[in-house]
Amino acid sequence: MTPSLTALLCLGLSVGPRTQVQAGTLPKPTIWAEPGSVIPWGSPVTIWCQGTLGVREFHLNKEGSSPPWYRKPSLEPGDKGKFSISYMTQDYAGRYHCYYLSPTGWSERSGPLELVVTGAHSKPTLSALPSPVVTSGGTVTLQCGSWEGLHGFILTKEGEPKSSWTLDAQRGPHGQTQALLPVGRVTPSHRWMFRCHGFYRDTPQVWSAPSDPLELLFPGVSGKPSLLTLQGPVVASGQSLTLQCRSDVGYDRFALSQEGRQALPQRPGRQPQAGLSQADFPLGPVTNTHAGRYRCYGGHNLSSEWSAPSDPLDILVAGWFPDTPSLSVQPGPVVASGENVTLLCQSGSTRETFLLSKEGAAQPPLRLRSKYRGGHFQAEFSMSPVTSAHNGTYRCYSSLSSNPYLLSHASAPLELTVSGGSEVGARPPTEPGPQTGLKWYLNVLIGVSVAFVLLPLVLLVRHWGQSRRRKSGAADPEPKDTGLQSSSCPAAAAQDQALYAAVKDTQPEDGVQLDHPQNRQDADPQEGTYAQAAASEAPQDVTYAQLNHSTFRRETATPAPQSGEPPEEPSVYAALAVR
Repeated sequence: MTPSLTALLCLGLSVGPRTQVQAGTLPKPTIWAEPGSVIPWGSPVTIWCQGTLGVREFHLNKEGSSPPWYRKPSLEPGDKGKFSISYMTQDYAGRYHCYYLSPTGWSERSGPLELVVTGAHSKPTLSALPSPVVTSGGTVTLQCGSWEGLHGFILTKEGEPKSSWTLDAQRGPHGQTQALLPVGRVTPSHRWMFRCHGFYRDTPQVWSAPSDPLELLFPGVSGKPSLLTLQGPVVASGQSLTLQCRSDVGYDRFALSQEGRQALPQRPGRQPQAGLSQADFPLGPVTNTHAGRYRCYGGHNLSSEWSAPSDPLDILVAGWFPDTPSLSVQPGPVVASGENVTLLCQSGSTRETFLLSKEGAAQPPLRLRSKYRGGHFQAEFSMSPVTSAHNGTYRCYSSLSSNPYLLSHASAPLELTVSGGSEVGARPPTEPGPQTGLKWYLNVLIGVSVAFVLLPLVLLVRHWGQSRRRKSGAADPEPKDTGLQSSSCPAAAAQDQALYAAVKDTQPEDGVQLDHPQNRQDADPQEGTYAQAAASEAPQDVTYAQLNHSTFRRETATPAPQSGEPPEEPSVYAALAVR
């Protein structure tokens, strides 16, 4: 108690009995406190008492205290009495009345003034169920809670209209005390900002520190902002983390929401450049409580309605589990573009999920359910086919489905290098690469096999056809050179030996004739049905065979009949050129 108030109490003792006898003969005065009736611990407060003209002295009485506080009339206009408290504590908390003495007697007692001190107990929690993000016209339940066994709570709505509720506490399922207040049909016509205090039953004017403010958020339809993190979606435990909410709409403020959490921190918007507004939300050293899914909103100061929510951003906290998985790659860390690559993440601990992240990637990490093989839990991340976009540094993590946002330590980094298609695998035919060599030898084997099968068949058919013509006395014209040799290699025409056979078709009205590239002006020069074997003179070359498939054309090819000779039947021609 301050010295001035002590003196006032002493003076009040001498007039106390007289006050009781003569009170009630004049109108009661008005009492109030400045800056208000709810004062934080240690802050100053002034109690005012105003009466009629000609007041000689004022008395201030606190319920439960025997001596009244006494004060002579001050020089304040309007005949007001002033009672100052320089340092508010729980000793000054309580219910006050004042009265005054005039030349005609004592006045009535004023109405009560509840003077409250806050900060005497730890702050309670305040939450909105199911979420502080509500739709216009919806309902929400506010919950105050404390672990100090408080008997009651005071829930206050700030702003206009201002309201307060006194709630009796109930024992919660885990030993805490709590109180619930349903609030129905909330609309964004004004801001809904709440705080909560707690108290004990025997000292109702001694409150706890205020809870963190809780504002109900009404998402609207205006342009949604973007939410990003400069550190990436995976952060290590203890690392600093800052989330940034930005928009091309000029919002005055931004709010950050974490799924499953009640906090809705707000930051004023700033404009780093014209047409862009943003706000940074530093989250400090990362703990397990920072892991989760976030969204942000933009708003204007003159409106209680916010923007549409941003797309969700998942923050994963690594280092929460003690194990460190291993990461390997097949077929190797250096591969050609277009190949299939598999990254294998393994852990000796029981883990349900594995995650694969790429350093610097904006996309969230890939997730796969684990499989138990060979004494390890593992997951195979396939990339098929790889391109230059897969170049980079990879790490993998393990996690449990009970909290998918908490991860193990990161594996050792794995550098994946993807080479261009022209650098790996594109080699000269004389130097087949390891990936194409098998296919090349298969082509050689197929070509040689077909050549050995067709050669006896063609010779047999030719011999049978010539014998039939000799028996019928008809001389078939020699088959003309179709020019296969010259079309494929004109310079070596003198060294080539061609084998031809003509096969009679049993259908006189139809024929099947080899459609050679020289017989079609628009044919592909690469076409032609032939088997070719060549031995190169170059010392590093190899012997090879090639089979090219031509297009066959089915048509009627019956020549004009000569006198005394039956008409010729259509023929099927096949040519094999051996080099």
